[in-house]
Amino acid sequence: MASVKDVARLAGVSFMTVSRALNTPEKLNQETLTKVRQAVEALGYVPSLSARKIRGGHSSGKTIGVFALDTATTPFAVEMLLSMERTARENGWNVFILNVFETPPSQQTIDLMLSHQPDGIIFSAMQLRTVEIPQVLRSLPLVLSNCMSSEPGVACYVPDDEDGQYQAVRQALKRGYRHPLCINLPQSSLAWELRQQGLVRALAESGVSLNSVPQYNLSTDDAYEETVVALEQQLRGADGKPAFDLLICGNDRIALVAYQYLLSRGLRIPAEVAVLGYDNMIGVAELFYPPLSTVQLPYYEMGRRAAQHLIECRNEPSIHRVSCPLVDRKSW
Repeated sequence: MASVKDVARLAGVSFMTVSRALNTPEKLNQETLTKVRQAVEALGYVPSLSARKIRGGHSSGKTIGVFALDTATTPFAVEMLLSMERTARENGWNVFILNVFETPPSQQTIDLMLSHQPDGIIFSAMQLRTVEIPQVLRSLPLVLSNCMSSEPGVACYVPDDEDGQYQAVRQALKRGYRHPLCINLPQSSLAWELRQQGLVRALAESGVSLNSVPQYNLSTDDAYEETVVALEQQLRGADGKPAFDLLICGNDRIALVAYQYLLSRGLRIPAEVAVLGYDNMIGVAELFYPPLSTVQLPYYEMGRRAAQHLIECRNEPSIHRVSCPLVDRKSW
C-alpha cells in the first residue's frame, strides 16, 4: 500500500508539500499541486482518514469499516447497511462501506479499507453464508452480520432461522392445516438445515409425521421454475382439489411463483390452499393478493446489533441468533 513518502518521492517534493496538497491545496502553486496529484493517481494512494483527524481535518469520531458482500446492490438486504449507518451516527461514529463481490476480499480492497484506519470491521452478506476472514483483519475489532466465519472466535449476528420456521409452521398447524407441502431453498444453503430443524420440531409437537410431508429442494438459488414442476407433480391427476392444504415456501420469491401457478389452476388462496413465505422481502411481499403471511429476515436488526457490538466494545466472539418474527397476513 502506497504511503505519503512514496508520493513525495515520485512527485519530487517534500513530505510536508504532499500534506499541504491533500489538506490545504489552495496554499500550493498549480504546478506543484499537479505533480502531487499525478503521483497520487499513479500510486493509487488513499489518504488516511485517521491521519486527517489528527491534523484537525473534517473527519470526526470513530469509524466502522463495512465489507458489503452483495448487501449494497440488492434492495432486500440494504436495510442492514442503513441500520449500521444510523446506529453509528446516533453514537457519533462514521461508517465507510466497500462493496465486495468475492470472499475473501482482494488485497487491493483490504488495503483500501485499512487506509481509512477503521476502529472496527463489519462483514455483511445478503444471504446467510460462511466467509473467510483474512488474517490481517483479525487484529481489529471484528463482527459479522448475516454471515459466519470459517474459523471460530468471531462474533456473528445471524437470523434464528430454526426458531423462525418453527414458530411459523407451529402457528399454521394450530390453525388446523394438517397436510403441508414444502418447496425449500437448495439443500446446500446454510439456512436449509436450520429451517428443517424448525419444521421437524413443529410437526412433532402437532403429531404430524415428517414422512407424510412431501418436500422439494430447489437445485440452485434462482431455479424458481422448479416450483411449477413441483406443484404440477402434486396436482397431476388431482380432481381439482389438491392433497395439500398448506404450501410452505423457502422464500417469498418461491411463494410468488406458486401464487401465480395456483391461481392459474383456479385454486383459491387461502380457501383451498394456504401459503407461507419466508424473508418478507421489501418490494415483493407487499405485492401479493391476498397479502402473504411470511417470516421476517431481520436485516435491520442484524445490522444494528453488529454496529452496536463494535461501538460498545463487546467481547462476545460467538454466534448470536436474531429473532425472525412472523408477519401474519391473509394467505392462511
